[in-house]
Amino acid sequence: MKPVLNPDETSRSFWERHYGKMTTPSNGRPSTMLVRFVAGRAPGRALDLGCGRGDDAIWLAGQGWHVTGADVSETALAAARASAQAAGVGSMTRFECHDLSATVPEGTFDLAFSMFMHSPVEFDRLGALRRAAAGVAPGGLLLIAAHGSCPPWSWADPETAYPTAEEDLAVLDLPEWRRVFVGPIEREATGPNGVRATVLDTVIAVEKVRP
Repeated sequence: MKPVLNPDETSRSFWERHYGKMTTPSNGRPSTMLVRFVAGRAPGRALDLGCGRGDDAIWLAGQGWHVTGADVSETALAAARASAQAAGVGSMTRFECHDLSATVPEGTFDLAFSMFMHSPVEFDRLGALRRAAAGVAPGGLLLIAAHGSCPPWSWADPETAYPTAEEDLAVLDLPEWRRVFVGPIEREATGPNGVRATVLDTVIAVEKVRP
């Protein structure tokens, strides 16, 4: 069901309300695309854009990565910090509050990733991804997974036309980067209340070429 937005709604106010309503712990499962494309890469420093309650960051830290997670909701970040401590990876993770339309964490990263960073409140998603790409070290990976179809439990209008991976990559303008994978991937997904559906993800995985 599409969320109701207040007339003066901002990304911060919306996501604070969203995460404030959550009373059950996060499931702790990492994103399928993150697991797939990080496999075999040597651990280093990672940036998780729109980290939410930290499942991906915590899983990655468990694989030996030092992870900085960024989100606009301090409520989500507090949950992520608590979960990281409980998982024994508090020293491997850092969670920062950012309006990603304006700023992303500073630093150089061997992996920068965004898993389904969509919002019913408009924000500069591609601008955030460009800023993240600027912080990727030579040889590092930029990984972006986004919705390519509308699952039954989605907030979005069922007729929503999502951009393709090629269209997003063209706007990001990264001509010198090496393509690892750019395109659609189908997978089986489980939504709220155990509903299952076949969904289409659009995936960009590109490496920054070493000089």
